[in-house]
Amino acid sequence: MKSFKVVLKWLTIIMSVIVITNCGGGGNNNANGAGGGNNPAGGGNNPIVGGNNPNDDINTTNGGGTGSDSEFDRASYRGLSFYHKVMPSADYKLDQLTDSEFNELSNEKQLKIANKILTSLFFGYKLSDLKSKIAAGNFLSTVRGGLEEEKTDKGWLEDHILDDSIFKQYQSSWYEPQAITILSRFYAMEDLDQYFLNNWTAYILTQTIMFSPAYELSSSHTPDISGVYNRLVTMLENESGMRFITYVHMMSESNWRRFRSPEDNGREMLEIYLLDTNDSHVPIAGKALRNWKLNTDSDTLEVGLNRNTIALPVLTNFFGGEPIITGEDFYRELAKSSRFIKGVTRRLVDFFFPEKDDAKKISITDSIVSSNPETWQDILLQIIFSEEYLLHNSRAQSAEETFYSLAKKIDYRHRRDTFRHFKDRLEEMHQASMKYKLGKIERVPLDSLSFAHYHKFIRESILIRKANPEQTDRDNWNYHGWQESFIGFDKFSYDEENINISLKNFVDYLFEVTIARKATSAEHTLFKNHMIETDNGTEIFKYAFNMFTRDDDRTKESKDRAERKGNIAYIVLDYISRLDASYRQSEVR
Repeated sequence: MKSFKVVLKWLTIIMSVIVITNCGGGGNNNANGAGGGNNPAGGGNNPIVGGNNPNDDINTTNGGGTGSDSEFDRASYRGLSFYHKVMPSADYKLDQLTDSEFNELSNEKQLKIANKILTSLFFGYKLSDLKSKIAAGNFLSTVRGGLEEEKTDKGWLEDHILDDSIFKQYQSSWYEPQAITILSRFYAMEDLDQYFLNNWTAYILTQTIMFSPAYELSSSHTPDISGVYNRLVTMLENESGMRFITYVHMMSESNWRRFRSPEDNGREMLEIYLLDTNDSHVPIAGKALRNWKLNTDSDTLEVGLNRNTIALPVLTNFFGGEPIITGEDFYRELAKSSRFIKGVTRRLVDFFFPEKDDAKKISITDSIVSSNPETWQDILLQIIFSEEYLLHNSRAQSAEETFYSLAKKIDYRHRRDTFRHFKDRLEEMHQASMKYKLGKIERVPLDSLSFAHYHKFIRESILIRKANPEQTDRDNWNYHGWQESFIGFDKFSYDEENINISLKNFVDYLFEVTIARKATSAEHTLFKNHMIETDNGTEIFKYAFNMFTRDDDRTKESKDRAERKGNIAYIVLDYISRLDASYRQSEVR
């Protein structure tokens, strides 16, 4: 059972910057803007550092109901609610694809949609498992339900990804080891559960302009990567609302290391979260933040005592909330603003629907906003389970989506430094994780050079990279790649007396696993002509592709069959690596 202590824990974190520097100001100040009063930061009736009435500012008793759960759910600070339950999908206003609608679709479309959902979530199932889940008739609700459950042994998981014998640990900030750890975690997580969702949500947010740690900047430091990301995961676990999460982030040192002066910070917060580009608001926001600065001594956030003491009616009227005097007022009322939900929703709609026209984006945004979301999950899940996204959206697929989903589907085995390598390749693709000051303006850059690096990584490091089963050294280049189990004879139907049917089924299996469709008749003809020849009127496999070769030595026979079946897989997967479908999510209808 959650308690009010959890509220105080987070409030202590967000207010520590102000309390430690004794900035004061804000709150229920008098008309002349004098400091003190019910000030959450600097004396008076201060709920954090003492005062006469802690409930003046931190409210846990508004509304009906009794008991600690009710107090927890209603906890707020000057109208800023701390916690919100994730809303049920029945309350969504953006039309959702239902199980019954999904079940009416053809098998091919069902597989494509299922793959689209899982890929979007950086996940994948073995093909036989996925088809069984689809055949059960409740695939969509099962995936959604799984995201509400907690299955992950987090203690084991974190120890696992910090085990230097399994995942190479880098100490130097040169490698941005915090980013490598985050990338490793998605590979290591085995269940598509609530912990996975919290990490995925945090990852999506840190790719956007809203929460990017921006490690490309000289004023940003590598601990900011884990600082921003881990705080998001933890607050999501504590069911913090997105307004409160954003409030905490805006006042953080990490945020100030990205936007480093009062006017710059004020301008960006208005534009990022409210989509407000009114330049006349910028100097006023700068006044509210006049005593905030990033000190060049270790790029440290410093909040001075020379705070503003004059009410700023322009911002107060714009936000429509309490009087704005200090920087803390500015951040709090911005997060409370009625414009906030629309602003952050549009940011995420742009992220997931980059190829839709502006009119369609506005329509999608308005539908989501009308459902009154208060958590990040309310927006993100409403998007990826919607009819608009699953049936009608087409976009380039991020390298993370492609890599993680493939890795889980093809029995991929990693080297110790696979995820340092992955991080470096993301930078070459201009898809670097959490690097850019303004986030990924283009989620998937498709200029020739960026895409060439994308294709090279997927082709050479994943699709045509087979692990050597005899290699046990995790540092050896031949250790990583897909394993023999991925193309085992138990994965597809075959008949040693009918090589055409066997080859067709094997090719279809490889296509369905990787791009959620079977090969076309033209593609089957292409592979058949390359791998089968006619000898005295009888069709036989060419030597290098004879997966049914025979030998009196059964051990040798088994080894030769595996090698030649692997040769077939190389050719087919190399072909697939060149298809648009390997890098895009397409409309289903």
